[in-house]
Amino acid sequence: MSAPPPATVRDCLASTLEHSWQERGALSTALLPASWGFAVAAGLRRRLFASGVRERSRLPVPVVVVGNVLVGGAGKTPTVLAIVALLARSGRSPGVVSRGYGRSGGDVVLVDPDAGADRVGDEPLLLRRRAGVPVAVGTDRVAAARALLRAHPEVDIVVSDDGLQHLALERDVEVLVFDERGVGNGRLLPAGPLRERVPELLGSRQLVVYNADAATTPLPGHVARRQLAGVAPLAGWWRGEPAERAALAALRGRTIVAVAGIARPERFFAMLRASGLDIVELPLADHADFAVLPWPAGSGDVIVTEKDAVKLPPERALGAQVWVARLDFAPDAAFDAALLALLPPAFANDRHGNTAP
Repeated sequence: MSAPPPATVRDCLASTLEHSWQERGALSTALLPASWGFAVAAGLRRRLFASGVRERSRLPVPVVVVGNVLVGGAGKTPTVLAIVALLARSGRSPGVVSRGYGRSGGDVVLVDPDAGADRVGDEPLLLRRRAGVPVAVGTDRVAAARALLRAHPEVDIVVSDDGLQHLALERDVEVLVFDERGVGNGRLLPAGPLRERVPELLGSRQLVVYNADAATTPLPGHVARRQLAGVAPLAGWWRGEPAERAALAALRGRTIVAVAGIARPERFFAMLRASGLDIVELPLADHADFAVLPWPAGSGDVIVTEKDAVKLPPERALGAQVWVARLDFAPDAAFDAALLALLPPAFANDRHGNTAP
């Protein structure tokens, strides 16, 4: 089998910077002046919204914002999927808004299940296909949410994916997601990984989810359960067929190429190994477009994440048997109760905020 594609200069620089964010070494310290400038700009921006100089918009339905304090993937998309499923089980009709990172353009688009990831973004497309709820993308999250509500009047609550720093959108609940990195070196960008300062105490309408084996900050929160639900053949996954543990177990004893174009691919690889698979790791850049297949023809069995699968239509000649691994992710039951307790009751008649006369 050929070696993985060589890392680019940009990849190497990004890796060096991310490593520096776990300690207060020379590189991080050299970047402190830029970090102080970032802190001033971020603080000023927050004050402008808090004082009303910059307008904040409230939607006619409740809003739950899910986001990271840290840069990089901490588990926002799995958390959004878990929250959407919880809301649906509770009798709500949720919809999702997202920026659609990595797509071409920033205009508002309603996500169709068969849309191209280059048009709507890979994570919003995964949310649309996996959750089966309406999804809209747009740089302006308020405009995206309003378009979503116009097109889908049945939606009675909006979940904003990665909207923690999008202060123009009023929210009823904020869910902060942390992973095993905790707060890194505790410094703001670019000297550290923090997009904003971590609060010493949670606000009354904030919850924390830990995408890790245990809490990784002093903030009280809810540890999520993570496990592979199984795999499905790519064509079957596109048809909506469930992943099966038996199919995953059947891959033991073979050499599998494991491909992951996600922020922290080592997490995915570790879960595959914990399932008893012998894998050859093929990590890619987050949001890799798969314009060129990263594995050579004749690779045998290849396993990809669902985020990558949305960019691999089954009719494409793939040169291998491609399997899609599904992640099951759920915060503890106390999180479910805490989130629902923070939401106003659903209206039985007018879903956009007015009770029937």
